[in-house]
Amino acid sequence: MRVNMPYLKRIITACVLLSGMFFYGCHKNAVTGRVGLNLVPEAHLMQMSSQEYGKFLAEHPPMHESDSRVQMVRGCGERIKKAVEQYYKQKGLAQELSNYKWEFNVVDEATINAWCMPGGKVVFYTGILPVTQDENGLAVVMGHEVAHAVARHGNQRMSQGLLVQFGGAMLSVALSQKPAIVHDLFLQSYGISTGITVLKYSRKHESEADKMGLIFAAMAGYDPEAAIAFWERMAAGGGQKPPELLSTHPSDERRIADLKKFMPEAKKYYKPQ
Repeated sequence: MRVNMPYLKRIITACVLLSGMFFYGCHKNAVTGRVGLNLVPEAHLMQMSSQEYGKFLAEHPPMHESDSRVQMVRGCGERIKKAVEQYYKQKGLAQELSNYKWEFNVVDEATINAWCMPGGKVVFYTGILPVTQDENGLAVVMGHEVAHAVARHGNQRMSQGLLVQFGGAMLSVALSQKPAIVHDLFLQSYGISTGITVLKYSRKHESEADKMGLIFAAMAGYDPEAAIAFWERMAAGGGQKPPELLSTHPSDERRIADLKKFMPEAKKYYKPQ
């Protein structure tokens, strides 16, 4: 059989390139130890996050800090932030959060959603507050969304999207040739409500965010048991169309069962305030 040497060389080159990306572009989860592919440098994501967060708030003016709902979200956010920083310090991973510049804002829209960009850029929609009901329920969502960010799940989703769109091309090439696609991938990867399709988190991402979020909430002094009631309310719906949060955050019997199973571990971190 005659071997096509130029074709074989291209295959070998592609394999070497991809193996290099997987080796150098991986991130280990602080809780589960799972390793995920992160092709986009965090510094670049931080820059994009700062720009897109400012743009979003310009188009969706945040509520004034005097509003009691804003005060509750920001108070909860600060407590979760301290818990996250404490947890990562205990794990010897404080450096991973060194460039975070946390912000917590609320927009007055009926969307049942919340998200956290890289660097701790958080937005809550007033539409989700009736579902959270109180600060314990709010902490469940805050911990969950912050967990997605610090675990770099968005980077993993964006990396998968880049591989599909550009194969083994470097990010710099993608940015120069198709900046609009990279921009949309960023927005899709972090679940930002822009009217474009959102890339769904995998069940592994969701399980990790649930566990990390419960730990963060418990460390911040919130009762982790609130997570069960919250996700039961989310699963119940409350409208003809599922809440936007559920379009990317599947809630079902298995999820609630997993939360109950993990609850004893989360309660080890519970310090009521």
